Amino acid sequence: MNRRSAKDSKSSILDAALKAFSEHGYSGANMRTIAGNANISVGGLYLYFKSKEALCLSLMKERLEELSSKTERIVKDTYNPAEAIEKFISINLDYTKEHREIILTQGRDKGFTFGADVKKRFFRQQRKFVEKIIREGVRTGVFLECNVPETAKIVTAMLRGFVLSVLLEPDGLFNVRGCCEFVLRGLLKNV
Repeated sequence: MNRRSAKDSKSSILDAALKAFSEHGYSGANMRTIAGNANISVGGLYLYFKSKEALCLSLMKERLEELSSKTERIVKDTYNPAEAIEKFISINLDYTKEHREIILTQGRDKGFTFGADVKKRFFRQQRKFVEKIIREGVRTGVFLECNVPETAKIVTAMLRGFVLSVLLEPDGLFNVRGCCEFVLRGLLKNV
C-alpha cells in the first residue's frame, strides 16, 4: 500500500486542483475529478478540504505565499535598490504570466472579492517590502526623496493592475523592461 505523508497528499491535491481549475474553470471542476487527479479517494480529499471553495482558497493562499517567499529570497541579497525594484517587478509580472490560468479561473468564476482577507494580507506584505526597498534607495541616494508609503502603493497598485489586465485586457499587458524603466525614470526629463 502506498502511504504518503499528509504534506505530500496535500501538495498533490493542490496540484490536481490547479490543473482542474485551469482546464475546467472553478464551476466546471469538481471534487471527484480533483481527487482522481491526486490519486486519492473523494473521502480522503474531504479529510483535507471541506469544500471546493476551501480548496480553491487554500490554493490561492499557497500560491501567494509562494510568490512572497520567492520574491523575498531573490531580492534580499540585492544591494542596489534600483536592481531590487526591477527584480521585484520582474518576479511579480513573470509569476502572473506563468499562473495566468488560475487568475482567469478565479476572476471569471469567483470574482475579485473571493479570498479578500488573504489578498489584503498579501498586498500589505508586498507594499511593506517595496517600502523597505524604497527607503533604502532614498537613504543611499539612489532614489530621490519621496513619500515612501505613497510610492510603494503606486508600485504595488500598478502590479495589481497588470493582474487585472490578464483577465480583462490581455492585449494591454506591458512588458517588464518598459515597466521598470517607467518606475525608475518616470516621464520627466532630467532638468
